[in-house]
Amino acid sequence: MPAPFPTGTILGYPRIGRRRELKKTVEAFWAGKITVDELEATATSLRAATRERLASLGLGRTDSSIPSGFSYYDHVLDAAVTVGAVPTRFQRLVKADGTIDLAGYFTIARGEGADTPAEMTKWFDSNYHYLVPEIGPETNFHLASDRLVREVAEATTSGFRTRPVIVGPITFLLLSKPSEGAPDGYQPLDSLDDLLPVYAELLAALTAVGAEWVQFDEPALVSESIEVPRDVVLAATKKAYDLLSAVPVRPQIFVAAPYGPLDDALPVLVGTPIEAIGVDLVKGDLPSGISTDKTLVGGVIDGHNVWRGDLEAAFASLESLRGLSPNVAVSSSTSLFHVPHDVDDEPLLADQLKSWLAFADQKVGQVATLAVGLSLGRAAIRDELDAASAALEDRHHAAGVRDGAVRARAAALTDADFSRGDYATRLQAQDDALHLPFLPTTTIGSFPQTGDIRKERAALVSGAISTEQYKQAMRDEIKRVVDLQEEIGLDVLVHGEPERNDMVQYFAENLDGFAVTQNGWVQSYGSRCTRPSILWGDVSRPKPITVEWSTYTQSLTAKPVKGMLTGPVTILAWSFVRDDQQLRDTANQVALALRDEIEDLEAAGIGIIQVDEPALRELLPLKKKNQPDYLDWSVGSFRLATAGVKDRTQIHTHLCYSEFGVVIDAINRLDADVTSIEAARSKMEVVPDIKSSGFARGIGPGVYDIHSPRVPSVEEVSDLIDIALGSIPERQVWVNPDCGLKTRGYDETVESLTNILAATRAARAARVGAGV
Repeated sequence: MPAPFPTGTILGYPRIGRRRELKKTVEAFWAGKITVDELEATATSLRAATRERLASLGLGRTDSSIPSGFSYYDHVLDAAVTVGAVPTRFQRLVKADGTIDLAGYFTIARGEGADTPAEMTKWFDSNYHYLVPEIGPETNFHLASDRLVREVAEATTSGFRTRPVIVGPITFLLLSKPSEGAPDGYQPLDSLDDLLPVYAELLAALTAVGAEWVQFDEPALVSESIEVPRDVVLAATKKAYDLLSAVPVRPQIFVAAPYGPLDDALPVLVGTPIEAIGVDLVKGDLPSGISTDKTLVGGVIDGHNVWRGDLEAAFASLESLRGLSPNVAVSSSTSLFHVPHDVDDEPLLADQLKSWLAFADQKVGQVATLAVGLSLGRAAIRDELDAASAALEDRHHAAGVRDGAVRARAAALTDADFSRGDYATRLQAQDDALHLPFLPTTTIGSFPQTGDIRKERAALVSGAISTEQYKQAMRDEIKRVVDLQEEIGLDVLVHGEPERNDMVQYFAENLDGFAVTQNGWVQSYGSRCTRPSILWGDVSRPKPITVEWSTYTQSLTAKPVKGMLTGPVTILAWSFVRDDQQLRDTANQVALALRDEIEDLEAAGIGIIQVDEPALRELLPLKKKNQPDYLDWSVGSFRLATAGVKDRTQIHTHLCYSEFGVVIDAINRLDADVTSIEAARSKMEVVPDIKSSGFARGIGPGVYDIHSPRVPSVEEVSDLIDIALGSIPERQVWVNPDCGLKTRGYDETVESLTNILAATRAARAARVGAGV
């Protein structure tokens, strides 16, 4: 008899390690400090520790409730390597038996020599970045990696029966891009018939090592931001799961669809022979209009935020789900890799705040509690439900959650507070004030965060040095960065942000209404981890934050220096934000705090101020009906922050790893004077969108992919500049890297920026030679 689906489970768990062990080990492997065997040994240890931890928190050892979803870098890359979807330029990495080793896997992710890495973009409405597969008619799909199979077998030998997790075939193809050799009109979903036999082969291999259930993640089914027509997607979904269900000997299939409601995809899945369907009841309402005996797995524990939540309401949703199916289980709404490991591992957070929170371990405990309730009834978990309700009530009435002065200021806003003057007038005033050359060059903000900088910060925290000693060390680093930029020849300089540990956390530490963690790391991409701040109360700025550093930097040079701020939308997107009021209201509070900072920077003589919004696209709702409201308040909060300056003050913004064309109208409505965007890794794919939109203000499509250790050649940068100048009026074009340089080393940074300036000078000379 087939094994029943576990009553309680999670869709995934943090994979970086409680102390970022995976990050450190992977980076040591890249640096040649350890062997691949040592890397594999650390990964094996981490997987074993995760299994034991989840069992101790209430998940079962042998009922498939523990997911097997480990990744060395990215789960989409894992799927691509598993099915043999290796880009043509990396085919040299494929061995004679069709497999690819870990070194080759990392090369696809990071690039090598002239071979650029796979493109990277945001994973649905999260701050995680995935690597975009490249698929064409020439892609030779085959089972190229048995790593997932081996990890399931590894668990079995340790006394566990885990549930393997892989990106489902529909989402895999919908998130892919056509390869360079693909014909016009080709879509990766056209290759579904070629791909499905490989997934079928994988199912058989998983059965052979004892897997009773397999989890296919299909979040693309909840998104309306996919270019492929919806009817085509639904037809492909039915075809895929009819075929995979027909594999003679296979694990039972659980299709998880996080990040929103399935809507019209739910009856399609119900109509296939799969055994279980996951529905996100945090982002979506209770489904209606279906009746099934399949297991419906209710995602009622928020995997995307850190609040303890309303367990009473979550259990009520599960009980209502029983009206659609007699077989109901409970899960997290998404994988828990979006949240930190353990709130009890946060000694710096106030006890009251901690009582309102649930990190990954606490969420696993909540799932286990609700699973008991499903099995034994509400009375069996009454104490836990009451404790969660008491925490909600305490949070509602706590000091700082609501600030009358902040709310009164927001309530008094008028339309005039969201508008600047005419752009043509501003442009003339800025030209008169700044005197910038053709193709002005700049960087995005941060310079490499060296070990010495981190040591100084740690020494300040430990009390080994005084605040003044720390400030002097930072001033010394700023002078070094300014001198370097002067030597290279950049036109608009930055201070390099040595005093900032993170572009959001730094502001969170200086604004009321935020708290920061000590060990709350989450994966952003690859080995890159961040510590999102917790926005728990009304937001205000008690004193200036950046003015001292910007004015000191400007005193070192006659060239213009950019003041550097993080925008309100990105502060929200890269924080764990309160869930007890509308995001619009929270965004305006943050915007008002930033508006005060911007006006202080302007008064101090800073003529260019950059307000970064790399996350603007990230928070765009997956459902079209919700997008207009989001774009209205997100654009409005940026304008509220920046609209108080004079015409001569140039406002910049920056966006990275976003499908520019999807939100081009919103970017235009930001009304920034200059916008810099990620474009290098995609080789300026964004330029046609810029041209067709009629975007008329300054634009800096990036020419240096800072997420790879590759140094772009002068020729490569020149080609990118030529592409930009071929479609965008030359007056508008700026030259800059894709993003900040914090994660790069100084040697590669200096070489890359030097090449950028050489290419820019060549473009300027060509213009003069042409008599333009």
